[in-house]
This record gives sequence, structure tokens and C-alpha cells, in this order.
Amino acid sequence: MLTSRDQEPELMDDFSIGGEELREALRHLRTLNRIFGASGPVLSGVRNLWTTAGRPSCLTVLDVGAGSGDTNQQLLRWARRERIRLRLVLMDKTEEALKEARALYADDPSVEITQGDLFLLPEKAADIVTASQLLHHFGTDELTHAVQRMSAASRIGIVISDIHRHPVAWATVWLMTRLLTRNRYIRHDGPLSVAKGFQAGDWARLQEETGIPLDVRWKAMFRYVVTAQSNDGERDGRAQRF
Repeated sequence: MLTSRDQEPELMDDFSIGGEELREALRHLRTLNRIFGASGPVLSGVRNLWTTAGRPSCLTVLDVGAGSGDTNQQLLRWARRERIRLRLVLMDKTEEALKEARALYADDPSVEITQGDLFLLPEKAADIVTASQLLHHFGTDELTHAVQRMSAASRIGIVISDIHRHPVAWATVWLMTRLLTRNRYIRHDGPLSVAKGFQAGDWARLQEETGIPLDVRWKAMFRYVVTAQSNDGERDGRAQRF
């Protein structure tokens, strides 16, 4: 069981449905993210790249496939503590996600919300490009391209936070989704997300296929945080608008 990545698409990847049921699913997903500590790996990765880059006082972070963007709340608090002028851009394809993000960050002027596609990003669009629980949505063929596009769009580096494919994680998520809700997105996609997740060998293959050195670290609650520095490390404090 779970010896290789499941290739079945998630309901959230079908953009022909959606609507209020998807918005409800995004709200439930925020609860699951709090339970499983999804914010911690994102902050850990960004903080490590920021330190390596010399602790700049201004920072642009682009979160691709952001959903509600809730996994960035720890990041925002950290930036305020460190007195970093953070511009956080949340990007997603779906209008449902954008509406949830706008509601969540309505009072935060440091957060921008935009509709867009990872594969259409301009080069050097942000200092750091992050993807939280996004990459497992991609099949084998798209995965390499997705990481390469993230790297090309970053000036400092990239942060990937995703799920460790493990039977204990699968069973836990299956149980929690059934206790939490009857929403079909959550019940179907929750356990499937774990089955589509990663193990150490997957990251090794991805590094070989992309040609990008990946720093892979396991975190509590069956999470991985993967970071990679950009090729040239150039930054001028400004991101292209997209």
C-alpha cells in the first residue's frame, strides 16, 4: 500500500465544478491545516532562505496554488516580529479560493490576492516562491515542469511543503475527514492527497529530473519541507507584477 504515488485526480482539480461546496471545503481545509500544523514547514523554509540571503529587510513571497492562503499566517506574524517589510502574494486559479483568501485577509494590506497559473509566471517574479500542499496535485509529467517554473520565478529560492505518503498519515486523515464533515471534497481528496504525497525516493528522482539541488527535510505530522536556492540569487527588492 502507498508504495508509489497515486495518479487519480482530486475533485479540487476539476475546475468545472466548484461553487459553494468548494468554498465550504476550503474552510474545512483551514481546520485540517491547523490540526496537522501545515503552517510550520512553510515558515521554516522561508526563514532558512531569508537567512541564507543575508536577512534582507524587504521580502516578496509568492504562494502559488494558495487556496485560502491560511498556511501563511505564521509567516506574516514572523515577518512583523523581525520587522521585515513583507509583500505576500497569494495566487490561485479558482475564484472560490480567491474569495476565501480575500475574506481571510481583508484587513491586511501586506497581502495581495491574484488569479494566475504557476506555468505562466514570469521569471524572477518574487524573491521566494512557495507551494504548500500543491505539488502532490501534479502527475509525474507535470511535476518536473512545476518545480522548474517555481525556480525560474524566484530570485532567492523556492519552498515546497507537502505530505509524506505513509499508511499512518493516510489512516489519520481518513478518520479526521469523516469526523469533521460530510463535504465530498474533503472526504474524497483528504486521504487521496496522502496517497498522492511523497517519500524520500520521490524527492531524489525529482532532483535528478529537474537538475535543481533540493534540501529535503522531514517535519512532524508527516510533512516535508523542501527548499532550493535560485541559480543566481539576484534580487533588487522589486517583483514583476503579474
